[in-house]
Amino acid sequence: MATYKKESHIRSLIKGVSWRIVATTDTILIVLLITCLSGNCSLDNAIKIGVAEFLIKFIIYYIHERIWQNSIQNGGITSKKTLYKTISWRLLATTMTFVISGTILNAFDEIALYIALIELFTKFALYYLHERMWLKIPLGRIRNYFFRRKD
Repeated sequence: MATYKKESHIRSLIKGVSWRIVATTDTILIVLLITCLSGNCSLDNAIKIGVAEFLIKFIIYYIHERIWQNSIQNGGITSKKTLYKTISWRLLATTMTFVISGTILNAFDEIALYIALIELFTKFALYYLHERMWLKIPLGRIRNYFFRRKD
């Protein structure tokens, strides 16, 4: 179990950017897969959905992260707590994916639903791994972790 202290706002922002890069890449690939399988392959729509998700979900992710930070008591983050956090985020994010996909594709049909459902499974695993990885980065030491001085 990892020791837990509250994260800074800057750490939550950096964590949000790293997650959105992973998640947006996954979304674009899923949209391409589903639209191509349906006979309407569109890189343009995949990128539009990816960009819309990046911008909208970044804000929502940050809010979710700060709520999570304020709801956790000092102690440890278990795999079970990470799982609960993953479930709460997936409920929000998958719903947003369906709405964003349906809006951009001008149809709240099977295509938007398939995009959201596939994302539900791929991002569930990716988010959980992302959270566990971030627990390994020491709090307050992000700059040192990424910009180590060579002695």
